[in-house]
Amino acid sequence: MKTLTFFALVCLLPLMVAANNVEAPSDVAAPPADAEVTASGLASKVIKEGTGTVHPDAWDSVTVHYTGWTTDGTMFDSSVSRGQPATFPLNRVIPGWTEGVQLMVVGETRRFWIPEDIAYGGRPGAPAGMLVFDVELIDIAESPDPPKTPADVAAPPKDAQVTASGLASKVLSPGTGTAHPDSWDQVTVHYTGWTTDGKMFDSSITRGQPATFPLDRVIPGWTEGVQLMVVGEKRRLWIPVELAYNGQPDRPAGMLVFDVELVEIKDQVEPPKAPSDVAGPPSDAKTTASGLASKVLEPGTGSDRPGPSSRVTVHYTGWTTDGKMFDSSVTRGQPATFALNQVIPGWTEGVQLMVVGEKRRFWIPESLAYKGQQGAPQGMLVFDVELIEIQ
Repeated sequence: MKTLTFFALVCLLPLMVAANNVEAPSDVAAPPADAEVTASGLASKVIKEGTGTVHPDAWDSVTVHYTGWTTDGTMFDSSVSRGQPATFPLNRVIPGWTEGVQLMVVGETRRFWIPEDIAYGGRPGAPAGMLVFDVELIDIAESPDPPKTPADVAAPPKDAQVTASGLASKVLSPGTGTAHPDSWDQVTVHYTGWTTDGKMFDSSITRGQPATFPLDRVIPGWTEGVQLMVVGEKRRLWIPVELAYNGQPDRPAGMLVFDVELVEIKDQVEPPKAPSDVAGPPSDAKTTASGLASKVLEPGTGSDRPGPSSRVTVHYTGWTTDGKMFDSSVTRGQPATFALNQVIPGWTEGVQLMVVGEKRRFWIPESLAYKGQQGAPQGMLVFDVELIEIQ
């Protein structure tokens, strides 16, 4: 049920609590005098020489074994104790890893002391302060070289088209199609993204795999910009910060620049229109003690109601109170099945009021919705729900 965000692979290692503790090194508190220190403040020391000769590039995927500790010797993550090495694109992890693993060759084991500003940077829920990692580089999977940074990456040129929202774009090569996607359609694209100082932060080109996603489930600049395109077209987008990640933690900051090639459009069902009472529950809505408001749109044919842990199948559409749709099983043409104790509290409570065949509108206060969860819709949420089956 949680809304998806494009480029959801954030620049963090997976924080998976390991079952077996790996003893911290004796120099975990601070780098020793013989450690190498780079301009960024990253310190490292070779623990075991490697057998390879090639260093990975920032856009390559690598396979490693690693263990991480805080400087008091507390282990917080280890692929070694899980018995399973980790594989990831080197430009999709914390900056200290991106920089540090590029110093290594296959077979090498190296210890890193990573300052907080190139580790998790104070991210809530992540280890704080300087972190220490022992890393063994097992394999390098070389990826295609990334596209070169555009000469006009710093700002849109004079011949760029600018929309009322502030989105600027320029056609790099015309397409062969004639139809433009709608905001609810699914599209397949190749893309590369840079910050305005020319640093690439993401590219489907280097992964060798185009991306497919619903156009209404990405940053607003993408939703608007790709609708300007036809299949086969390549376009450069300059997306202002308010249409990009708008200060979201662990996302690229400021204006972003993307080169996008529209590979395919897959037409989807047009989503339901926002209800006229989306801004707040009407006077005839029923409100429970928790603050959940609801109104029956169509009575059901069943007599049984689900319990708090029942598994149900539903069709639904969700809006924020300004009428923006953020999710819909209707547009996907596929109902959703889930256990009622595994969704937001407003759903757990609300669907228990329903019988099979019933359609009901819910106004779910934030305290029963996503409660400020990062990447999820905020504030009161409105859902139209049809209960199809109780399992």
